[in-house]
Amino acid sequence: MLPVLTLFDKPDPAAAQAIHAPLLAFNNAASGYPFDGKALVISVTDPNANQLVGGLWGSTSYGWLHVDMLILPESLRHRGFGSQLMRQAEEEAVRRGCRGAYLDTFDFQARGFYERLGYSVFGTLEDNPPGHSRFFLRKSLC
Repeated sequence: MLPVLTLFDKPDPAAAQAIHAPLLAFNNAASGYPFDGKALVISVTDPNANQLVGGLWGSTSYGWLHVDMLILPESLRHRGFGSQLMRQAEEEAVRRGCRGAYLDTFDFQARGFYERLGYSVFGTLEDNPPGHSRFFLRKSLC
């Protein structure tokens, strides 16, 4: 019997769990470390409208902070709020036992911002999206 391959563009949670569970078990056994993933989210709210306007979305696992998204409205940029979000996330990551942080950004986003915070490029993916570059950055938190 040959397996059936099925492509999903909107996977159902049961499919995600069926794929994730054996991979997690393999990773735990192979690395010798249990997966300790935990979300790390900091929201930015407009107090006048009581509306979420931005924030940081990430997680910690295996002793590292991963920053997946950081966004602020234009009106709050260049005023220290992005640095404050990153500092708060890094401080929480250290409290959770993390020794480093990593993220990615495009050439039209915030590479310089992250480098000013002490991050350094450890990889580049050219032509992603076409005509641009994606940079992978890391920082020691120890």
